[in-house]
Amino acid sequence: MTPYLFLLVLLAAFLHASWNLVVKVTEDRVLAMYVLQVLMGFMGIAMLLVFPFPQHAALPFAIASGVLHTSYNLFLARAYRHGDLSLVYPVARGTAPLITLVATHLFTTDVISPQATAGVIVLILGIWLIALSGNVWRQDKLTFVYALITSCFIGVYTVVDGLGGRVSGNPSGYTGLVFVLDALGMLAAGAYLRGQAIFPAAAKIWPRGVAGALMSGSAYWIVIWAMSQAPIAAVAALRETSILFALLFSAKVLKEQMGWRRLAGVVCVVAGAMALRG
Repeated sequence: MTPYLFLLVLLAAFLHASWNLVVKVTEDRVLAMYVLQVLMGFMGIAMLLVFPFPQHAALPFAIASGVLHTSYNLFLARAYRHGDLSLVYPVARGTAPLITLVATHLFTTDVISPQATAGVIVLILGIWLIALSGNVWRQDKLTFVYALITSCFIGVYTVVDGLGGRVSGNPSGYTGLVFVLDALGMLAAGAYLRGQAIFPAAAKIWPRGVAGALMSGSAYWIVIWAMSQAPIAAVAALRETSILFALLFSAKVLKEQMGWRRLAGVVCVVAGAMALRG
């Protein structure tokens, strides 16, 4: 992975943790995810006006991504309802790089070096050290389960979008289409869950939603483009350094507690990220 690509994915990681903070500090997390994704749909429309529409081979991937992202959004919102950012976020991100690594080995021709493979494994270990450092399982088993299911959605949609971006002919156009389909999925989910009452409620928090949408959209745009340039598993794992920024936000902004296991996990995450530079 080139230094330029490495730094771009780190930027995406920072933006990803930032929009998760926006969702966490919003009282109604489902509403926050709804507003964020719908606004990203407008971002997607603008991207499709600028970049070429993806080739037909990418359409099944984009449709599958829309369904997977809608499910991911709803499960993540449920996990954040009660769980701390410093616990839910690592669990939600924890299994995804492993799923991505296995899936890309089975379904793609990506070649990942032994050093990068070791980096992915060490990074995953660090994430789980952080995730299991508290008593999340004893406090709220259902929150843990929702976060773990979220992680599975992340792993699957990452592979789907990595492959879709590659066959699309233009990863930016593909990203725009994914954003539009994600927004349609959340519009349908919002109507089913809240009915017409969701519209006036959404209008009250749209400024915060704009900030979250810009951060989320920019982060995933970078990731889809990066996966067209480098092995999907390496990019996906490096993106999970976002946990470092999430821990910083949880400690400084949300005043959540830190411990030695989380600090040990941070060391592993940094070591794994450095290995992915090779």
